[in-house]
Amino acid sequence: QVQLVESGGGLVQPGGSLRLSCTASGRIFGVVTMGWHRQAPGKQRTMVASIRTAGDINYADSVKGRFTISRDNAKNTVYLEMNNLKPEDTAAYYCHGDFHTLIGGRYDVGSFWGQGTQVTVSS
Repeated sequence: QVQLVESGGGLVQPGGSLRLSCTASGRIFGVVTMGWHRQAPGKQRTMVASIRTAGDINYADSVKGRFTISRDNAKNTVYLEMNNLKPEDTAAYYCHGDFHTLIGGRYDVGSFWGQGTQVTVSS
Protein backbone atom coordinates (compact mmCIF):
# COMPACT_ATOMS: atom_id res chain seq x y z
CA GLN A 1 0.00 0.00 0.00
CA VAL A 2 1.47 3.36 1.10
CA GLN A 3 4.19 4.10 3.63
CA LEU A 4 4.88 7.51 5.16
CA VAL A 5 8.25 8.27 6.74
CA GLU A 6 8.77 11.47 8.74
CA SER A 7 12.00 13.19 9.73
CA GLY A 8 13.16 16.46 11.20
CA GLY A 9 11.85 16.47 14.74
CA GLY A 10 13.94 17.35 17.76
CA LEU A 11 14.52 19.65 20.69
CA VAL A 12 14.46 23.40 20.10
CA GLN A 13 14.33 26.48 22.29
CA PRO A 14 11.27 28.78 22.30
CA GLY A 15 11.41 31.08 19.31
CA GLY A 16 13.42 28.57 17.31
CA SER A 17 12.64 26.79 14.06
CA LEU A 18 12.37 23.25 12.77
CA ARG A 19 11.54 21.72 9.41
CA LEU A 20 9.67 18.43 9.21
CA SER A 21 9.67 16.24 6.10
CA CYS A 22 7.46 13.33 5.14
CA THR A 23 7.92 11.14 2.09
CA ALA A 24 5.28 8.77 0.81
CA SER A 25 6.17 5.58 -1.03
CA GLY A 26 4.43 2.47 -2.29
CA ARG A 27 1.65 1.93 -4.80
CA ILE A 28 0.66 5.55 -5.29
CA PHE A 29 -1.41 6.42 -8.35
CA GLY A 30 -2.34 9.88 -7.16
CA VAL A 31 -2.31 12.12 -4.11
CA VAL A 32 -5.50 13.65 -2.77
CA THR A 33 -4.06 15.43 0.24
CA MET A 34 -1.04 15.37 2.54
CA GLY A 35 -0.56 17.09 5.83
CA TRP A 36 0.44 17.07 9.46
CA HIS A 37 -1.36 16.37 12.70
CA ARG A 38 0.01 16.52 16.23
CA GLN A 39 -0.75 14.93 19.55
CA ALA A 40 0.43 16.15 22.92
CA PRO A 41 0.41 13.80 25.95
CA GLY A 42 -3.10 13.37 27.28
CA LYS A 43 -4.67 15.26 24.38
CA GLN A 44 -6.42 14.34 21.15
CA ARG A 45 -4.65 14.32 17.82
CA THR A 46 -5.46 17.51 15.92
CA MET A 47 -4.81 18.82 12.43
CA VAL A 48 -1.92 21.24 12.08
CA ALA A 49 -1.76 21.87 8.34
CA SER A 50 -2.85 20.19 5.14
CA ILE A 51 -2.36 20.71 1.43
CA ARG A 52 -4.50 19.26 -1.32
CA THR A 53 -3.33 18.48 -4.81
CA ALA A 54 -5.95 20.95 -6.00
CA GLY A 55 -4.00 23.61 -4.12
CA ASP A 56 -6.14 24.19 -1.04
CA ILE A 57 -4.07 24.82 2.09
CA ASN A 58 -5.43 24.80 5.62
CA TYR A 59 -3.83 25.64 8.95
CA ALA A 60 -4.93 25.31 12.53
CA ASP A 61 -5.57 28.77 13.99
CA SER A 62 -2.84 28.20 16.59
CA VAL A 63 -0.10 27.93 13.94
CA LYS A 64 -1.22 30.47 11.33
CA GLY A 65 1.57 32.92 10.55
CA ARG A 66 4.22 30.68 12.12
CA PHE A 67 4.03 27.38 10.20
CA THR A 68 4.20 26.87 6.45
CA ILE A 69 3.27 23.68 4.64
CA SER A 70 4.60 22.89 1.18
CA ARG A 71 4.80 19.89 -1.10
CA ASP A 72 7.12 18.45 -3.74
CA ASN A 73 4.74 16.54 -5.99
CA ALA A 74 7.51 14.83 -7.93
CA LYS A 75 8.90 13.34 -4.71
CA ASN A 76 5.55 12.74 -2.94
CA THR A 77 7.04 14.72 -0.08
CA VAL A 78 5.39 17.24 2.22
CA TYR A 79 7.26 19.70 4.41
CA LEU A 80 6.30 21.68 7.49
CA GLU A 81 8.40 24.73 8.21
CA MET A 82 7.85 25.72 11.83
CA ASN A 83 9.03 29.13 13.03
CA ASN A 84 8.70 31.01 16.31
CA LEU A 85 8.06 27.74 18.11
CA LYS A 86 6.34 27.84 21.47
CA PRO A 87 6.30 25.33 24.34
CA GLU A 88 2.67 24.56 23.50
CA ASP A 89 3.83 23.27 20.12
CA THR A 90 5.46 20.34 21.92
CA ALA A 91 3.89 17.15 20.60
CA ALA A 92 4.37 14.11 18.44
CA TYR A 93 3.84 15.21 14.85
CA TYR A 94 2.26 12.72 12.46
CA CYS A 95 2.26 12.87 8.70
CA HIS A 96 -1.04 11.96 7.09
CA GLY A 97 -2.15 11.49 3.52
CA ASP A 98 -5.01 10.30 1.34
CA PHE A 99 -3.82 8.49 -1.77
CA HIS A 100 -5.19 6.74 -4.81
CA THR A 101 -3.82 3.23 -4.34
CA LEU A 102 -4.72 -0.45 -4.48
CA ILE A 103 -6.75 -1.69 -1.52
CA GLY A 104 -7.78 -5.32 -1.59
CA GLY A 105 -6.84 -5.46 -5.25
CA ARG A 106 -9.12 -2.56 -6.19
CA TYR A 107 -8.33 1.04 -7.03
CA ASP A 108 -9.51 3.14 -4.14
CA VAL A 109 -8.60 6.09 -1.94
CA GLY A 110 -6.88 5.13 1.29
CA SER A 111 -5.88 7.12 4.36
CA PHE A 112 -2.42 6.52 5.80
CA TRP A 113 -0.35 7.72 8.75
CA GLY A 114 3.33 7.93 9.52
CA GLN A 115 4.81 6.73 12.80
CA GLY A 116 5.38 10.23 14.11
CA THR A 117 8.30 12.43 15.01
CA GLN A 118 8.71 14.19 18.35
CA VAL A 119 8.98 17.97 18.57
CA THR A 120 9.93 19.40 21.95
CA VAL A 121 10.09 23.14 22.56
CA SER A 122 11.82 23.92 25.82
CA SER A 123 14.50 26.14 27.26
